[in-house]
Amino acid sequence: MKKFLMIALCLALAPSAFAHTALMSCFDEGDGTITCEGGFSDGSSASGVNFYVEQDGQKIHSLTFDELNSVNFKKPEGEYKAVFDAGDGHRIQLNGSEIN
Repeated sequence: MKKFLMIALCLALAPSAFAHTALMSCFDEGDGTITCEGGFSDGSSASGVNFYVEQDGQKIHSLTFDELNSVNFKKPEGEYKAVFDAGDGHRIQLNGSEIN
């Protein structure tokens, strides 16, 4: 019985350890724009979460995710980074070269 309770407790607590991981995917629309979609592993919305595009150490676009958990921006020339920034421990950065 103790073994069963320990297993049940571990299974019950395991999801909370990973309950709020930030997620983001970006894709090239083929029309000169990039769309990024964000959210959290527990299903929470990214609506209102800060997003920015950085190039040469400068923010060139500063947006927030909309009610559909997405942002759209003009694709910069050259190297850039797309950044989902929901605060400490919830930051994702994608290099422009990783976005197809």
